[in-house]
Amino acid sequence: MGWETLGQWGEDVARIEPLAGGVANDVWSVRVDGRLAVGRLGTRSDADLAWETGLLQHLDRNGLTVPVPIPAMDGRLFADGLVVMTYLEGGPPETPADWRRVAGALRELHRLTRGWPQRPGWRSSTDLLHAETGTRIDLGAMPAEGVARCRAAWARLAGRQTCVVHGNPNNPGNVRMTANHVGLIDWDEAHVDVPDLDLVLPGNAGGLDDGAHDIAAQASAAWEAAVCWDDEYSVRRLAEVRAV
Repeated sequence: MGWETLGQWGEDVARIEPLAGGVANDVWSVRVDGRLAVGRLGTRSDADLAWETGLLQHLDRNGLTVPVPIPAMDGRLFADGLVVMTYLEGGPPETPADWRRVAGALRELHRLTRGWPQRPGWRSSTDLLHAETGTRIDLGAMPAEGVARCRAAWARLAGRQTCVVHGNPNNPGNVRMTANHVGLIDWDEAHVDVPDLDLVLPGNAGGLDDGAHDIAAQASAAWEAAVCWDDEYSVRRLAEVRAV
């Protein structure tokens, strides 16, 4: 359908300008009933979008600062791949103290989502010890030696409690900070996994001890290599994963 679907949010709607939103979606600032919002148009399934919008509602109700889905006129939270969400003010984290606040918000996310069901079609890092594919990951496309290294890194996470992880919180562009809140945006990579994967932050702001940080950093590098394979960034990330 495309952006004409925005009309399902009312007569007083308009696209304003494109925003940075990753390669998987077309993201714009929009105006809905006179207020600034964000529209994201992509190809995710209805089941995937239901998982994401339900998660965001849950986090908002429990006090986390996240984009909140704005219902269309018929009450739906998404239509034909389009989601319209509240716009979050703020800038990126810049200081060690800022990043420690980000870590605090992530720990609250993890606390609020223990036992959460997996995002449809996704796998956790430890699921990939036995599975070959999950959403954008296809281990069959990677060199066998690289897969062995990734799985050795993920195996060190086995048996841990899982929850929802944001998936890309160390990207400053995914954080909106003000004096009063830490907002987390861009939940495209969110899924159920081991929480330490979110806490590999600049300056070890997550406060992981040396052993835990090494495990999480290796597993995170392996995950990013597998998700992005095989562009230049993924090759660089795989090079950070130690040989078995």
